[in-house]
Amino acid sequence: MKKSVVEQFYQRLRENNPAPTTELDYASPFQLLIAVILSAQATDVGVNKATARLFPVAPTAETMLALGEATLTDYIKTIGLYRTKARNVIATCRILVEQYGGEVPADRTALEALPGVGRKTANVVLNTAFGQPTIAVDTHIFRLGNRTGLAPGKTVLDVENKLLRVTPREFMKDAHHWLILHGRYVCKARKPECSRCCVVDLCEFRGKTV
Repeated sequence: MKKSVVEQFYQRLRENNPAPTTELDYASPFQLLIAVILSAQATDVGVNKATARLFPVAPTAETMLALGEATLTDYIKTIGLYRTKARNVIATCRILVEQYGGEVPADRTALEALPGVGRKTANVVLNTAFGQPTIAVDTHIFRLGNRTGLAPGKTVLDVENKLLRVTPREFMKDAHHWLILHGRYVCKARKPECSRCCVVDLCEFRGKTV
């Protein structure tokens, strides 16, 4: 995709959604971190239902650590892989309390050292909580990057690196949210809704449904 086309691509996404953000509910960087950890192989809706009960009683690393793994498990048992996630969350809270005063570090290396936190989770937290120009490539963004021709790549890291190279600086902060929301609700896996796509004429997908 040519540079001028990429700029139009993002301009239209911005016009369509001027203030994009995550669909996870949170009130602090810590709560965002926990919500993203819980969201692996789970829906944002399902995570929000669980955290709506969890965060009022354990809004900080200290209070969540005090809950303990067994109690935390009860709060999140409606989410897939809840036992592993409960173990990781408690371990992460312990590290945050002991090493960072209960605060979430705005550093990739430190974040990725936390149990249950990989590159994608770190990217979400760095971008959404701290405004850093990162792009977390999930299944939606991986599909969109390849399907549209915006950032084709064989691996998640390939697509991420290409997006970081081709995305103009002015769009970098919100690119992650524009792309994931577009992939989630318009450029769907099985039946992309090309008829209501704001970038349909810029997209290089040969199987358009219009």
